[in-house]
Amino acid sequence: MNAWTADRIPAQNGRVAVVTGANSGLGLITATQLARHGAHVVLAVRNTEAGQAAARRIGGDVEVRELDLASLASVRAFAAQLPAVDLLVNNAGLVLLGPRRTTADGFELQIGTNMLGHFALTGLLLGKLAEAKEPRVVSLSSITHRNAHLDFDDLMFERDFKAAPAYGRSKLATTIFGVELDRRLRAAGSPIVSTLAHPGISRTNLTPRAWEHRGRLGRVIARVGLLMTQPVEQGALPQLRAATDPTVRGGQFFGPSGPWEMRGRVAEARLSREAADPAVGRRLWAAAEELTGVRFAF
Repeated sequence: MNAWTADRIPAQNGRVAVVTGANSGLGLITATQLARHGAHVVLAVRNTEAGQAAARRIGGDVEVRELDLASLASVRAFAAQLPAVDLLVNNAGLVLLGPRRTTADGFELQIGTNMLGHFALTGLLLGKLAEAKEPRVVSLSSITHRNAHLDFDDLMFERDFKAAPAYGRSKLATTIFGVELDRRLRAAGSPIVSTLAHPGISRTNLTPRAWEHRGRLGRVIARVGLLMTQPVEQGALPQLRAATDPTVRGGQFFGPSGPWEMRGRVAEARLSREAADPAVGRRLWAAAEELTGVRFAF
């Protein structure tokens, strides 16, 4: 089979696509391709000035709306003001290198932004998604999720914070959310499809310096450097396929096909055992509901 490329994205005319973190990196490429194929794209960004600059670069049918995933008040305001949505790409991600920081609601900043903010956003938009034709939610994972483990007694790293494990944990939580969302949508007979993707190691704002802080695998990646990375345009293809390929099934996970899934053509990716565990999914879901106050009306 030929490699999956952006040329294989079907027409998106008449669809409203929300892309979080769409002003740079993977989000910018994703938003650009969706707009290029006819979607009305909502650039959901914390910095609206950067969002407007991105909108000018993209052209097409795009609009900028403010969304700060580190604030549940902002998430609620965004969801309430959005009239309709067919596709939600939970792309935005935050990497912290310094000391522990928290969101406006007191969550550790990385898990609060990368997972809990997207959990709340998805739950608040669920009713609008259910009214759409062929609705879909994409959760953005990372290969770092495979080396992470959730400590439910200290989800917020209040006892012993280290930035790298906290980032990996946030991406594991995001991955578990996407998988558990699929289970619950299927059980409810919902038309919404939940898919997942990861970009491998792409040349975005995840610099070699950032990777050096991510344990043994991160140090290897930092040493290998650009030789093992791929252009951001290639890195965005797994999430574009997860978002648009009409043959995709709920729960499918896409990433690069090369060694250790760092780079290469789009293929199905491998979940860690913990990410695929239904018991862990149920436990994280209950914790996220309690922390955010958002309940999904399936």
